[in-house]
Amino acid sequence: MSESLYKAAELIRNADSLVICAGAGMGVDSGLPDFRGNSGFWKAYPRLAAQGVRFEEIANPSAFLEYPELAWEFYAHRIQLYRTTKPHAGFDILKRWCDEKPSGGFIYTSNVDGHFQKAGFADSRVNECHGSLAFLQCSEPCGNHLWPMPDVIDPKQPPDCPKCDELSRPNVLMFNDWGAIHDRAEDKYELFERWSAKVSNPVVIEIGAGVTIPSVRRYASSLEVPIVRINPKDHRIEPPHIGLPMGALQGLLALERAVNALKEKVSYATT
Repeated sequence: MSESLYKAAELIRNADSLVICAGAGMGVDSGLPDFRGNSGFWKAYPRLAAQGVRFEEIANPSAFLEYPELAWEFYAHRIQLYRTTKPHAGFDILKRWCDEKPSGGFIYTSNVDGHFQKAGFADSRVNECHGSLAFLQCSEPCGNHLWPMPDVIDPKQPPDCPKCDELSRPNVLMFNDWGAIHDRAEDKYELFERWSAKVSNPVVIEIGAGVTIPSVRRYASSLEVPIVRINPKDHRIEPPHIGLPMGALQGLLALERAVNALKEKVSYATT
């Protein structure tokens, strides 16, 4: 067991609560694309490649005005992909750890796939800072109302806003997006503040959080508690925080073995 891994396992084992801060790298081991670079994005979406449409252009409110069918085709595919993909075993590890803690855990994620809820985490403990593909909003928007994403989406006949009949759009933060409705995230910030006021020894586990759009990293650092960072490339972090150069699933499996080894050591010492 490496020294860093041992120290990280000690932090996790001794914590009374966990704050899971997860970026796009959390979903990669489930088989989800992370859309880093045009080559990877266009490989996943050849029709967009044929037209030279970049991720930043299709994941953009203007796309729903300029080419709505193409925009909805892209998002309908993503929604179906996220619905049919099973979250990897690392989610189960995090769920077990949070369930074992006296004060449980709270999730902060930039992912819009709903996989933490799918893995069994209560929605009230999951703050999706960039929104969720489980909800729709008006593309105008004509108000702050949200409604559930339908089970079936036809890109040629996408759902309209029930209040003004304008085209709807997913309730996710896009590029150059001034119309995204953030009410769900704002409610979760308030829930987190009430929860965090009752915990005494929290630890942040930051997983797959990038540096290009550093929303998750900034939030993790703002909490001013010990951080265990899991990232295959951008893992470096100043002590007393700990960085592990691993992917999400690899890092969580390694930490689970280390935490279990510490438990067995303590159990043996007390018998």
